Amino acid sequence: TTTGLILFFQSGRPLGAGVRLGMGLRMNRTKGDEEEYWNSSKFKAFTFDDEDDELSQLKESKRAVNSLRDFVDDDDDDDLERVSWSGEPVGSISWSIKETAGNSSSSHEGREQLKSRNSFSSYAQLPKPTSTYSLSSFFRGRTRPGSFQSLSDALSDTPAKSYAPELGRPKGEYRDYSNDWSPSDTVRRLRKGKVCSLERFRSLQDKLQLLEEAVSMHDGNVITAVLIFLKRTLSKEILFRELEVRQVALRHLIHFLKEIGDQKLLLDLFRFLDRTEELALSHYREHLNIQDPDKRKEFLKTCIGLPFSAEDSAHIQDHYTLLERQIIIEANDRHLESAGQTEIFRKHPRKASILNMPLVTTLFYSCFYHYTEAEGTFSSPVNLKKTFKIPDKQYVLTALAARAKLRAWNDVDALFTTKNWLGYTKKRAPIGFHRVVEILHKNNAPVQILQEYVNLVEDVDTKLNLATKFKCHDVVIDTCRDLKDRQQLLAYRSKVDKGSAEEEKIDALLSSSQIRWKN
Repeated sequence: TTTGLILFFQSGRPLGAGVRLGMGLRMNRTKGDEEEYWNSSKFKAFTFDDEDDELSQLKESKRAVNSLRDFVDDDDDDDLERVSWSGEPVGSISWSIKETAGNSSSSHEGREQLKSRNSFSSYAQLPKPTSTYSLSSFFRGRTRPGSFQSLSDALSDTPAKSYAPELGRPKGEYRDYSNDWSPSDTVRRLRKGKVCSLERFRSLQDKLQLLEEAVSMHDGNVITAVLIFLKRTLSKEILFRELEVRQVALRHLIHFLKEIGDQKLLLDLFRFLDRTEELALSHYREHLNIQDPDKRKEFLKTCIGLPFSAEDSAHIQDHYTLLERQIIIEANDRHLESAGQTEIFRKHPRKASILNMPLVTTLFYSCFYHYTEAEGTFSSPVNLKKTFKIPDKQYVLTALAARAKLRAWNDVDALFTTKNWLGYTKKRAPIGFHRVVEILHKNNAPVQILQEYVNLVEDVDTKLNLATKFKCHDVVIDTCRDLKDRQQLLAYRSKVDKGSAEEEKIDALLSSSQIRWKN
């Protein structure tokens, strides 16, 4: 009928028998009934949006394929068979041949099929999409029985001929493992961090050329790598002789040997170069590896006669003397502590050994536990000061910290009290009284002690700042009175407690008519 022909040409699809019969039965219907019927039918006429709908469905299909990679690690799909677009099992040899051969012609065939296609009747007629990734890249091989093979496993079973290209490293990188590199190329590759064997450089000339290329590259890592190779393949005599005229490489080798702690080779090198002072210092550094105090003391005794400079020789002698005294003090104090008869050790047990401690730590220890001992004993602080020529500032600072920690305020006062030739006493602090106040406050000294030493600070501004900071109210009030600074005194009145003695003192000064304030 006319209606059926129109629908046939508009939709581009052949009409089924049922549809044609239905149309024949409805020919006698009115025009309104026909429109109502066709509008309510599941069939619809052709529109240009159909192509967009099917393309969107193709995109959904592609996303569904891509989502397969999220499920390849599941153990529940081991019994599923993976097939390609053509139905071949993935990983088989025939699939590999078709996969390789199909890459070149898939594009052309796809275009021809698109030209000859006259409908979107099924998705099976669509050409296979051209991509650099095949469906096989979404799967991994399984090693358990009953599972499919990976592509590499399938190819490994064909010893005669490889049917598919290797999916590994690009062919251009196979030259990384070649041995045909010149010294300059080798150094450049080492600088880039690539794997490169140095074993092919066998002659001395090639090895030295390799070292010179590394030095000219100004890369310390490359120079060190070449030096490690030379150290392993050359004798010490030849290596030292060649490095003697190559100072840059020599410095790198010395630094490398110090870092790895190869003292034996380092001593041999210094001995060959006739660097006596560096040889002595390198030998002295070995005492760090000796843990036993008595053995370390004997080793330091052998270092005293080495060719050090005058200043270094004095330090070596002091080190030996200090360790010798530490051994004596440690043995004596361990005995006193275990006996429990000394009050200082009962109240303040030792937390660590004095052995191998620095000189300042030893002085603090002596000021803490042996402050009142006579000068003739090894553990006396005064004896340590004279023996090792400790400066007055260092001695006062260390003694103050030790005695303030014990809250021995009389010893602190005696530390700063001096007498002149007429017998008059005066307080003097080589480190400055402002530092004395800070150390005393750090050790929770009473306010009366703090005020006494804050008053000894000569600079007025520093005195006011310290007194305000540590709440020495009397010092602040007296200083403001001496400065006749009424405004500053009024401002400080708000910082003291209400109804306190300090507030009453401030009010008395402010109401006094005998003070002529400057503001």
